[in-house]
Amino acid sequence: MVCDKSFSSSYMLLNHEEVGVVDLVHMLRSNDIENRKFVDCPKGTTEDEFRRRWLISMSVLAQKILKSIAKPLAATGSAIEYWLNLVACNRNLGGLISNFVRGELIHPDKTSATFLSFTGNLDRRVELDKSIVECGDKDRYNSFLSIMAAKASYENRAYLQYTVTDLWKMEFMGSFDFWNDYQQKATTQAFMFRDKKDDSDMIIVAFRGTETFDADAWSSDVDLSWYELPGIGKVHGGFMKALGLQKSKGWPTEPASRSNDQEPLAYYAIRDMLKEALKANKKTKCIITGHSLGGALAILFPAVLMLHKEEEILNMIEGVYTFGQPRVGDEEFGKFMSKKMKEHGVKYCRTVYSNDLVPRLPYDDSTMMFKHFGICLYFDSFYNGKIVEEEPNKNYFSLLSVIPKLINASWEIIRSFVIPYTKGADYSEGGLLKMYRIIGLMIAGIPAHGPQDYVNAIRLASSELYKDLQMMNIKETHIMVEEGTLK
Repeated sequence: MVCDKSFSSSYMLLNHEEVGVVDLVHMLRSNDIENRKFVDCPKGTTEDEFRRRWLISMSVLAQKILKSIAKPLAATGSAIEYWLNLVACNRNLGGLISNFVRGELIHPDKTSATFLSFTGNLDRRVELDKSIVECGDKDRYNSFLSIMAAKASYENRAYLQYTVTDLWKMEFMGSFDFWNDYQQKATTQAFMFRDKKDDSDMIIVAFRGTETFDADAWSSDVDLSWYELPGIGKVHGGFMKALGLQKSKGWPTEPASRSNDQEPLAYYAIRDMLKEALKANKKTKCIITGHSLGGALAILFPAVLMLHKEEEILNMIEGVYTFGQPRVGDEEFGKFMSKKMKEHGVKYCRTVYSNDLVPRLPYDDSTMMFKHFGICLYFDSFYNGKIVEEEPNKNYFSLLSVIPKLINASWEIIRSFVIPYTKGADYSEGGLLKMYRIIGLMIAGIPAHGPQDYVNAIRLASSELYKDLQMMNIKETHIMVEEGTLK
C-alpha cells in the first residue's frame, strides 16, 4: 500500500524494508537519490551534500538493524524487568534468596499495579509533592504534574489506574494502545486523567516516550523521513507516523475505515475524547505532556489540530509541557507553531536537563533542517534552572565538550550518593540508577535523559523561575503584536 502524499507539498520517505547493501553504497556515491529503492521523493530530487546522504543511509540502516533485533531486544528487556520486579516482590536480594530456599518465592504479575518498567525501576517515586500541590503557583504545579504523568506513562494500566485514583485522588480516564499504520502494529501509548477541583476541570494527556527495549519506538526516533505541509513547514515523518498518519490517506479530517483488529490512531482518538469532554463542560481545559518521544508527540498533536482548524480544542489546551523532547520540524514549522500557539493562548514549556542527548537530535546545522522553537527551560546538573533560547551544546557531539561532559557525568555519579543528605531522603537513588549513571562515563547524554532528573529539577525549581517564564511568554506575545504577526 502506497502512502497518499497529496497533503504535503514535498517529502522524503525512507523505507528500510527495501534497502540492500548495494543501495546504500550507491546512495553514498551518487546524488541521484530518487533512483534509490528505499527513498520515496518527488521526481528530479537530488542531494549533492555527502554528509546528508550519509545520514539518510545511517537512518535507514539503523531502522533495518532495529527491526532485526526487535524480538531479542524485547525478550532481554522482559527478562531484566522480570528480574527487577522479582527482587522487589521479595523485598530485596536477600529476601529473594531466603524465600527461594524456603519455597515461598513470590513471583511478580506483569499486569499488576506493583509491576514496574525498567524506567519505573530507575525512579520509583510516585507521590505528588505536597508543597508544590499546595503552593498556589499554577505554572509550577502544571509543570510538576506533567513530569509525573510523563514518567508514569511508561507503566501498565493497573499501575496508572491505582496511581491516579488512589494516590493522586483524580479521575482515571483510560490507558490506550494506538495503531501505527507504517509499522502495522500498536506502538504508541498514552493515558488520560482528569484533575477536577471546585474551581477547575483539567484533563491531562500524557504520551509515553521511548521505552529502553522497544525497537519500534526507537525506529520512530531514528526515522529521518519528513513531510512538508503547505504553510506549516517540514515535519519529522517518524513522529507523524507514531501520532496517527495514515498510510493510505495522510492526514484527512476524519480517519479512514479500519478493520476490527486494529487499535485506533492516536491523534483522532484523543481529539474525539477531548471533543466529548468539551460537550459535557465548555470550561474544561487540557494539558498535553510527554517525555522523549512522548514530548515530540505532545507538541505535534496541536500542530495537526491547527492543520485541521480544530479551533475549539486548540482554545481548550492550556499548555504543552515536554521533557527531553527531540526536534520535530524545521524553522518554518517553528515560526508557524509559535504564532498559532500564542493566538490560542497555549503555553509551551520545553524542559531540558543538562547533557540530555535527545533534545540535541536530530541535528540543527547546515546539513539537517531540524530546529527547536519557543523558550527552553534549562537545568544544569546542580538543578539550577534558567530560561534560554537554546540549550547549551545544541548538537551534542563536539570534541571540545568531551572532557566537560565526562567531568559532569562523574559529578552525577558522586551526586547520587550525596543527594539524600543535601536534598532529603526522597531524592535517594537506588543501586540500579547508580549503575545506570556509570553509562554516562561513555555517553553522558544517556543517563541524563531519564525522567528522574527531570522530576528532581522541577521539584527543586524556584517559583521565581516560573514567574520569569510567565513574564517571558507575555513579552513574546507583546513583541509579536507590535510586529504585526499576532493580532
